[in-house]
Amino acid sequence: MHSVPAANPRHAKVIEISKRVRWDIDADLIRGRRFDLGRGFLPAGLSLVDELPFLSRDERRLLSQVQGRTYAYIFGLVERFIAAKTMELGRAQAFDDQVALEALVRMTDEELKHQELFRRLVQMMAETMPAGYEMTADPNAVARAVLAQGDWAVMALTLDIELFTQAHYRASIAPSADICPLWKDVFLFHWKEESQHAVLDEIELLRIDAMLTPAQRDQAVGELIALVGAVDGILQVQSGADADYFVACAGRSFDAAQRAQIEALVLKAYRWQYIVSGVMEPRFQKTLFALLDEAQAGRILEALAPLMGAVPLQPAMALPMAA
Repeated sequence: MHSVPAANPRHAKVIEISKRVRWDIDADLIRGRRFDLGRGFLPAGLSLVDELPFLSRDERRLLSQVQGRTYAYIFGLVERFIAAKTMELGRAQAFDDQVALEALVRMTDEELKHQELFRRLVQMMAETMPAGYEMTADPNAVARAVLAQGDWAVMALTLDIELFTQAHYRASIAPSADICPLWKDVFLFHWKEESQHAVLDEIELLRIDAMLTPAQRDQAVGELIALVGAVDGILQVQSGADADYFVACAGRSFDAAQRAQIEALVLKAYRWQYIVSGVMEPRFQKTLFALLDEAQAGRILEALAPLMGAVPLQPAMALPMAA
């Protein structure tokens, strides 16, 4: 007779909270509102705009809005592969723990809703912000490339993403009183569901890890390093496009040195937002490094070293790397 794995009580808790915090894009979140271009989108703790002293207050607000537009686009992009992977993991457990299956199905449904939300936001921004903005990566192409890697690497990356979304909201977005109210509400509602998704990510990562041999885990570490490198490649291209877009929209000329500083700042901000802030999350470090031996941890730290300078000059979220 087929043996059904013991139920994990964390799945039931995730379902309970999912039911309680469930929200609708139009009725609960957007409510007929538009983005207020008189206010910033990403707070300075994420956009790092205060590190460019030659920008005026209005220019800093504009750069925060440009970065915010990309923030919505990038989240929609990553939700594409997260939803696909979650659906795949749920299908694999279809005849085992039905509570786990329901939790994963709920997560898939919520991630699909988040995709729709971010598509809506990108369209709303396109209707109100100047023309010329470019989305440089195709979500389906990115999803296919990510999903070509093994489950362990994909879930480690997913856990990183869904933990940094929470860190960004708690440490930077929630305390900011001067950003666009609709923008702030987007990430309040997003945070409510993502906090449960991170629980499932952790459960799945540990479940997958328990089935690996040491050699397979070595391979998985290499796949995770490759994924982080691919993310950085996307950020390099998008940050260059966003810096050009900002300069074109700013309404004044910048000299060559200033343009170079703008380009470097946007790349630094994106590395901070999408890679470094997640790596520095204590919960991510505790979960990931507990699965690795010293050599494997060293490989990851060595691969991350060139990116770890992307920390705010006055960090609100920076924490020491795990040893």
